[in-house]
Amino acid sequence: MILTTRFKLALCLIALVSTSVSLKAQILTDKQIDSVVEKTLTTFNVPGIAVAVIKDGKVIHSKGYGVRSIKTNLKVDENTLFGVASNSKAFTAAALGMLVDEKKITWDTKVTDIIPEFKMYDPFVTSEFTVRDLLTHRSGLGLGAGDLMIWPDSSTVTKSQLIHNLRYLKPVSSFRTKYDYDNLMYIVAGEVVERASGIKYEDFIEGRIIKPLGMSKTAASWYRLKDKTNVIDGHAPYQDKLLPVGLSFGEVANAAGGIYSSVADMSKWVMAMLNGGKYGDNNKLFSPAVAKELWTPQTIIAGGNPASFNSYGLGWFLSNVNGKFQATHTGGLSGIVTQVTILPALNLGIIVLTNQQSGAAFNAITNSIKDGYLGIKGQDRIKTYNENRLENEKQANEIVAKVWADIEIAQKANATKPEIKNYLGTFADAWFGEVMISNLNGKMHFQAKNAPKLRGDMTFYKGNTFIVKWYDRSLDADAFVNFSLNNEAKADGFKIEAISPLTDFSFDFQDLNFKKNNEKIQ
Repeated sequence: MILTTRFKLALCLIALVSTSVSLKAQILTDKQIDSVVEKTLTTFNVPGIAVAVIKDGKVIHSKGYGVRSIKTNLKVDENTLFGVASNSKAFTAAALGMLVDEKKITWDTKVTDIIPEFKMYDPFVTSEFTVRDLLTHRSGLGLGAGDLMIWPDSSTVTKSQLIHNLRYLKPVSSFRTKYDYDNLMYIVAGEVVERASGIKYEDFIEGRIIKPLGMSKTAASWYRLKDKTNVIDGHAPYQDKLLPVGLSFGEVANAAGGIYSSVADMSKWVMAMLNGGKYGDNNKLFSPAVAKELWTPQTIIAGGNPASFNSYGLGWFLSNVNGKFQATHTGGLSGIVTQVTILPALNLGIIVLTNQQSGAAFNAITNSIKDGYLGIKGQDRIKTYNENRLENEKQANEIVAKVWADIEIAQKANATKPEIKNYLGTFADAWFGEVMISNLNGKMHFQAKNAPKLRGDMTFYKGNTFIVKWYDRSLDADAFVNFSLNNEAKADGFKIEAISPLTDFSFDFQDLNFKKNNEKIQ
């Protein structure tokens, strides 16, 4: 859902197209779009992609490419279901807007008026936090704070536990002063929908948005899909190969990234957004006032020239692209990334769904299509994004390789290693829960209680630092484990830091502070 660092710049800092504009647009034909997508599949090693283009109230392109899974080789079509991930956030924001229309809440209703047990680290922030604040990534928490409660797998944390644990997450900036992408607040927003409406969040989304729009194959989560015969598997790259990956979170996170849909169904959602919430014969999801608020900048992402603003609205990234207002969002789960882009002035929508976690792939397709409508010529988006991707991966691989080379040198030199027994035991973090460091077949072993996938062997690195190598290699998140010692030279706590700079930011290891479980957690 979360957004992998391999594409987080695409997700959190909108990729704007070049400002080199010709006088006449050259819109891509169906065959040209086919060519772009087929080349993208090969260049970025993506098994399957689906693309839709909506123009002037009509779907002018809707097609699947490649395969749903490397395990089955079944073809992707326009009805193939993908996890849309954080593109679910726009649905959550719209649901709250519908409740605003019904006067059950306002955008500035205090969260504690709806959820009395809601509590942030700072009492002042708790008392002032509004529904609007839940949607705008300005809570003061750091990037992806607390995501390990819901990522990288289903976890065992309930929604009530998650809401309770928010009080333990320390802010990194002052309230409402800085943009930092956040998933947990959208989960709280989903709980506001549920309590204010009296309807289960998933039932509200499906009954009040998905069903009226005729999105017949879409569901609020993978678990609620009635037909799973045409659903993709996610895929993660590992050592120049692809690994099929399973689900990366459970029902608790649906309001932040749970929806499964197809480009055929998502086209109906995009058309409703382009039409200010209207659909069918004079039907509407929400009022013009709500439509305007969803696409009104709330949090500045990048300042500077007003002509090229970059901000976040309510469930949408908002920016100016070559003089045109753009609303967009991307999303990521393990092995899945997606993008929805809307340019209202052109009455244009572009949807790209993929089953491999390459943000470069969806950006290459979206911007290639968008260039035609904006009149931009001479840009090879696939080449540009691939070059950037390869350079980033090269730098990250060099960092990781050096760490393991240092370990190999130390092992060959028979360097003194610390006694494993001094580092064993159960450690706990206030919001993440317990981790067991044990001796398994002569090796130190790491196992998180609430996140089963965070399990792996540990190798001595330097000083009191070890490296944990996760058994699930699709995670791409091996990490340093830095122990602190007591006066008897035994571990009394540890912190974690990702090795690779490309580690998904939802592995928010930096927010964890483990203490030996015989110490009281404040």
